[in-house]
Amino acid sequence: MSEPRESRYKWALVALLSGAFFFHQADRALFGLLTVPIQAELGLTDVQIGWINTVLSWTLALMTVVAGFVGDRFSRKWIITVSLIAWSLMTVCMGFIGGFAGALFFRSVATGVGESFYAPSAYALIAAHHKRTRSLALSIHQAALYAGLMFSGVLVAHALGFLGGWRQVFIAFGLAGTLLGILFVFALKDEPSAARPRPAAAAAPKAPLAEGLAAYFRNPSALCATAGFVAIVFVNNAYLFWAPKFAALKYSLSVGEAGRGVMFGHHLFALAAILLGGVLTDRFVRRMPRFRLGFQIAALLCGAPALAALGFAPTYSGMLAAAAVYGVFRGFFEVNTHASLFDVVPPRYRSTAVGLLTMIAFFFGGLSGIVLGGLADRYGVRGFEAGFAVMAGVYVLGALAMAVSFFFTFNKNRVVEQ
Repeated sequence: MSEPRESRYKWALVALLSGAFFFHQADRALFGLLTVPIQAELGLTDVQIGWINTVLSWTLALMTVVAGFVGDRFSRKWIITVSLIAWSLMTVCMGFIGGFAGALFFRSVATGVGESFYAPSAYALIAAHHKRTRSLALSIHQAALYAGLMFSGVLVAHALGFLGGWRQVFIAFGLAGTLLGILFVFALKDEPSAARPRPAAAAAPKAPLAEGLAAYFRNPSALCATAGFVAIVFVNNAYLFWAPKFAALKYSLSVGEAGRGVMFGHHLFALAAILLGGVLTDRFVRRMPRFRLGFQIAALLCGAPALAALGFAPTYSGMLAAAAVYGVFRGFFEVNTHASLFDVVPPRYRSTAVGLLTMIAFFFGGLSGIVLGGLADRYGVRGFEAGFAVMAGVYVLGALAMAVSFFFTFNKNRVVEQ
């Protein structure tokens, strides 16, 4: 591909993959937004809904490691394309389920497997096409994640009014993603030839798996960073899976109104915090190496009261305000998630460390679906209120774990790069 054509295509690639990532995240939010009508028709308990969400997280945890391995060895164009079409078709199948077993298979297992293969190959493909513009390209792609979450509630509210039921919404979302996947067959290209590894580079020895595992599990600062991220994922999953239903029940709202409110404002403030947090961190971390870590600890401690306030807010507007504040501190933490891990893990082992971080966070973070489901099944709205208070406690525990690194181990484990 000539240089002018490649220059044009690399931005078309970002646009295409941003569209896929939008559907990736909107689809992830879809089940939580439609929980109320799904339960009403299928007779599912909150515990069963919790298991559906938890098994989805466990599937993502397990398959992300496999997806990273596959993405380094096969065509990324076809991995992304097949992934998009697969999860979209499974979303269509959700429109025809008859009970718990169908939801568990099509939502938690089949959709989860399809979604897990997207991100590792998408990030790598963008990086291959973008050298000098890599940060900007990845930022645009990442913004699509928040756009999908922000606008999912708005889209579902309109789709319910237009299409008439939750089954039709799943089918419509799935068909839209399938059509985009068919476009990818013709429009998506693999990395340019200049970005492909040369034979000598391809034959270069990679770090043995045992070394990578040791670099992670024998590194107390890496484990502390993981504990903080587990807290973030645990709470994020609880909010994504249960906040729409909680708002609808507590404040007597329609499904569309509740989903639109809790999804849009929270993720808008989180996105703004990520953009601001990146600038702040880059400014101070050169002079104060522990600034990033301290910034994350402060974000968890400040976010905890907002989570408690979210659960016990007497009015819907109060809940939305608390959700916005929680979004700000969530964003301040998430902008530094991988950077703080890289501060203490040598470059040779970072891919392994990211895979382990993601797997552990999604495995333990997925348990929040069962926790809130069990509390809601037993105590109703009061169970949700208590559940978000528990989420505040999880943030505090995450901050305490990261404080161990800040005060005792960070300087010893810190990796200094030239």
